[in-house]
Amino acid sequence: MRMRTVDAFTSTPFQGNPAAVLLLEDATSFPKDEWLQHVATELNLAETAFAHPLPPTDAATDAPDEHTGPAGWALRWFTPTTEVDLCGHATLATAHVLHTTGTATGTVRFTTRSGILTSTTHPDGTLTLDFPTAPLVPAEAPQGLAEALGTEPLTVLYTGDQVGDYLVECRSEQEVRALAPDLKALAALSRRGIIATAPAEDPSRGYDFASRCFFPAVGIDEDPVTGSAHTALAPFWSARLGRTELTGLQGGARTGLVRTALHGDRTHLTGHAVTVLDGELLAAPQ
Repeated sequence: MRMRTVDAFTSTPFQGNPAAVLLLEDATSFPKDEWLQHVATELNLAETAFAHPLPPTDAATDAPDEHTGPAGWALRWFTPTTEVDLCGHATLATAHVLHTTGTATGTVRFTTRSGILTSTTHPDGTLTLDFPTAPLVPAEAPQGLAEALGTEPLTVLYTGDQVGDYLVECRSEQEVRALAPDLKALAALSRRGIIATAPAEDPSRGYDFASRCFFPAVGIDEDPVTGSAHTALAPFWSARLGRTELTGLQGGARTGLVRTALHGDRTHLTGHAVTVLDGELLAAPQ
């Protein structure tokens, strides 16, 4: 079985966020959950995506902007320890593989735990994901958050159960970059993790806000570039900056750029992707 590693939200190898992609092109259903988790644990990337085609009678119609109609592919995402409800960078990586291998063209529609998600490829090679916008609910900071994160938040919001993060506003981009949190303590504070963010110190560098994401509760100490987090970051910073189209920089040692655009209850996430590994998985599906 072919397995590819794709760096998402970057055009430069070894930047952005790596995801493994396994296309189960001859399957009509997913293998056993235990096998899927074993593969994700073995690969030990932030996310491993598994996708299989749906029967032609269930395939996408000519109305790709609808979010309740049929899809062409079924898609699931696993961290090294658990299955997750929503993942942006592994969806971008999967769409990239489908397009670069000629397996799919045009707009691709995935059925997922978070409903129908779409990906559209553009002439410049970027891909745009159409995701549900995360609700932002003012929240009390969980007890111990400031100590675990290493800074006192200016603002704390909850992103809703579909994303399951706390969005924490910090004082500066420099503060976000310098964070060295107590990951064990953070793991007990939220269902998924913490999004730390601040405005860009110098917007002329090509981005409007910066962020880092820590998800130790689901087996990811720090996620380099998180598409799903930008469904919360986009409405937060759009309200602050007065624009519906923004660019976010995310990451610590590895970084990537996510262009965001708000469309009502949907958020468009646009970025590049690059394949860095193409190999064979020898363990047969079960």
